[in-house]
Amino acid sequence: MNGLTLVGIAIVVFVAAYAGYGRWLVKTWGIDPKAKTPAVQYEDGQDYAPASRFTVFSHQFSSITGAGPVTGPIIAAMFGWAPALLWLLIGGVFFGAVQDFTALYASVKNKGKSMGMLIEQYVGKTGRRLFLLFCWLFTLLVLAAFADILANTFSAVTKTGAQNMPGAQAASISMLYIFVAMGFGEYIRRFNPSGAVKFVIAVVLVIAMFAVGMNFPLYFDAQTWRYVTFGYCFIASVLPMWLLMEPRDYLSSFLLLGMVAGGVIGVVVANPAINMPAFVGFEVNGQSLFPILFITIACGAVSGFHSLVSSGTSSKAVANETDMLPVGYGSMLVESLLGVVALVIACAAASNGVLPKGTPFQIFADAVGGFFQMFGLPVGVSACVITMCVSALAMTTIDSVARIGRMSFQELFTPSEGEKPNALESLCMNTYFSTIITLVLAFMLCLAGYMNIWPLFGAANQLLSALVLISLSVFLRTTGRKGWMLYVPMTFMFFVTMTALVMSVMGIVTKLQAGTFVVMVDGLQLVLALALMTLAVLVVKHCGKEFISGKAECPQTEL
Repeated sequence: MNGLTLVGIAIVVFVAAYAGYGRWLVKTWGIDPKAKTPAVQYEDGQDYAPASRFTVFSHQFSSITGAGPVTGPIIAAMFGWAPALLWLLIGGVFFGAVQDFTALYASVKNKGKSMGMLIEQYVGKTGRRLFLLFCWLFTLLVLAAFADILANTFSAVTKTGAQNMPGAQAASISMLYIFVAMGFGEYIRRFNPSGAVKFVIAVVLVIAMFAVGMNFPLYFDAQTWRYVTFGYCFIASVLPMWLLMEPRDYLSSFLLLGMVAGGVIGVVVANPAINMPAFVGFEVNGQSLFPILFITIACGAVSGFHSLVSSGTSSKAVANETDMLPVGYGSMLVESLLGVVALVIACAAASNGVLPKGTPFQIFADAVGGFFQMFGLPVGVSACVITMCVSALAMTTIDSVARIGRMSFQELFTPSEGEKPNALESLCMNTYFSTIITLVLAFMLCLAGYMNIWPLFGAANQLLSALVLISLSVFLRTTGRKGWMLYVPMTFMFFVTMTALVMSVMGIVTKLQAGTFVVMVDGLQLVLALALMTLAVLVVKHCGKEFISGKAECPQTEL
């Protein structure tokens, strides 16, 4: 088997899925091109702000495409390339893309409400609070893991004492991205340029930022970059969407889409042989294919976090309902394609069925960097470009997570319609207070290191997808729409993730019995794992009761 064949199969499957299954969902549930979307109807210059189709696609794609689609498939390759490829294809088409699109659809049809507020409308107040608490705890894990990844990527000095020139250059470019994006956002807001003009200006700005950043690298240690990263998260959380996040994601999309294109073109040109067996076994290195495969490959197949982006930010920027398919369904398929490319690249770099040494990002970066060099880019420039692409994967995620975490905390204390908030609720609903409390707790988790957080993050992320799919099934049933296409994904993901969390708890208990239990690391993970499992069971209980009865009130705006 060769890499070109696998990537070719993936492209055909994803294009067919978008044109067939995606459009069938649109036709089945119905959209109104003439309807006023929440972004238009409730425009406030802060969270609700209509944007062009590509701008919203860029925001959605940049936000959801974090470290997962590269890390997960490469780790999962230990079971062989076939199981990983099948899950990326099946999961991406029937699980992830459906979830992302349905969450966006439900939110746009309900005044741009987040998943938590949608649950209150269709399940009840208790279900809303349980779900929002789960979401908020989850955002702490994401912020902590990705901020630590960024800090170590930007760190000027490696563990061996050597200077990390590509990391320092990428750090400089990333800082430029923040300030340039704000200027770009102000320009777009004031002059409303055409799509072609905006595209040309964006390309020029990206090239200029690379030129400046590569010549003026920033040399700071990892701890300094942790402070800077959380400072950026604070700014991104409180500033209007149009001023920072949307223009930054638009500029970042050129990097991320370029990385996907570079990987695909590189595979086409090089047509590398796959040096991993199709299937290794159901158990490898003490790891069982079920449920590890479906937890390891998260974002490339299905991710609960995506639904928070769809309903938390993207739904408030969609200018026309026809944009929902490319934004919700299409962006997920592009991410799944990135997962397939990462899998092919890693398996091609293997030797005698053994993956090369290094982290998944190092394996991926070395291979794609080699493709760029094949296209004529110098080694130094290629290393900087790839490092910047990798850091962009994390940076375009944490700003959205910071904002979603802030909003989840605020909504957790938001009284139901017709009720007045008390003093505590008013404080917790404050934008600055909710942002600070979220970031401070995430920073404390970050100090444990992303390797200690990642397993719990993966399980929580997949469990969140199960809860979202269950909640969306209630929405579809209550509003008289077909929802059977969600039943298998929601059931499968719930049992997979609960199994993984039980295994994680058992592993931590084993450490406690062996005397290797570390309170600040294992203790925190144990508390969070038990809390997430408890909240998940309660959410399923409340959603299941409403799903069976189908008695939730259906507002006129839904029909």
